[in-house]
Amino acid sequence: MLIGARVLLGFGTCAGYPAAMALVRSEAERTGRDSPGGVLTALAVANQTVAVVGPLLGGLLIAVGGWRATFALNVPLAVAAVLLGLLRLPRAKPEAKPTARFTARPTAQSTAQSTGGSTPRGSLAARLDLPGMGLFAAMLVSLLLFLMNPHLRDWYLLALAAAAGAAFAVRELRAATPFIDLRVLGGNVPLLATYGRTLVAYVVSYSFLYGFTQWTEEGFGLTPFHAGLAQIPMFLLATGVSIVSGRSTSVRGKLLLGAVGQITACLVILLLGGDSPLWMLLLVALIFGVPQGLNNLALQNSVYFQADPERTASSAGLLRTFAYIGSMVASAATAASFGQHADTGGLHRLAWVMLGAGLLYLLLTLFDRALGRTAGTGTRASL
Repeated sequence: MLIGARVLLGFGTCAGYPAAMALVRSEAERTGRDSPGGVLTALAVANQTVAVVGPLLGGLLIAVGGWRATFALNVPLAVAAVLLGLLRLPRAKPEAKPTARFTARPTAQSTAQSTGGSTPRGSLAARLDLPGMGLFAAMLVSLLLFLMNPHLRDWYLLALAAAAGAAFAVRELRAATPFIDLRVLGGNVPLLATYGRTLVAYVVSYSFLYGFTQWTEEGFGLTPFHAGLAQIPMFLLATGVSIVSGRSTSVRGKLLLGAVGQITACLVILLLGGDSPLWMLLLVALIFGVPQGLNNLALQNSVYFQADPERTASSAGLLRTFAYIGSMVASAATAASFGQHADTGGLHRLAWVMLGAGLLYLLLTLFDRALGRTAGTGTRASL
């Protein structure tokens, strides 16, 4: 039932970010101002603000009403979001450009835009790429099962993941309404590099959110509420960093500083133990606040200026897809590192995985020459 509920949540959350980016792009076209630094910064700050409230409120709700209370709270919030959307979101006009239309299927939208037509009509089943969804799920499940307990005897899981991945790529390139529009990657090496950076950056970020939180409760002895409090410094600093750095058009500098911040935080985690002073936990959270505020904003800006304007929604959707893949890898790494108990040894093993991902993120940034041409200077970056 939890997995089924998570699938339903996925249908809702998958549409929000691509639709927001499409709205930003359509407003840029309508106003003739293609430098939405302030808008993108506001979007990043909104994410960080929610992240500040989330751990604290989640811990409080669990303490008061159990884990189900964290889901119950979302019901009135979702109702409020629907009402605000009906009142405030612009409605597409018949003569509007395709990028101004909003749909829960950004990939289908982008396919229609690339062919100059409209999104195919018909039943929901006809528009859903069920074979593509099945192959994508098979690829991820096989890969995650292997990563959660890597061993040579399970080599067949890697073979299954590779076969499903190849079949998925063939299917998506041929499908009229693909589950994930791989066409947005065609010939756009800078955008592909951004997706690669996104994956490894979120491996580090989610490993910290998953693993560090578990360790503060089981290995350090904090309650869920106090574990949420321990993360507040990270999100507060991340919000401030996003506001300050949003004034700069540099993408490369933000990514480099974000990579250094991740690496530094991982090194400090290696010094933590069950008897460490509380200030060391808060120090780790503060250090992580720097990359948390920089990476999200810089990756978001990169996609906006590197993607084909007519495929902004699907390109933004792919950004989130790679972030979620990073979260899945982080979840598998956390499970493999901790086993049955989140002890200090497991935290250190996880920190080495995070450190490797952070170093890869740094290398992907250092050797990407296209980043110097990716900035919100009022015109699209040359690719």
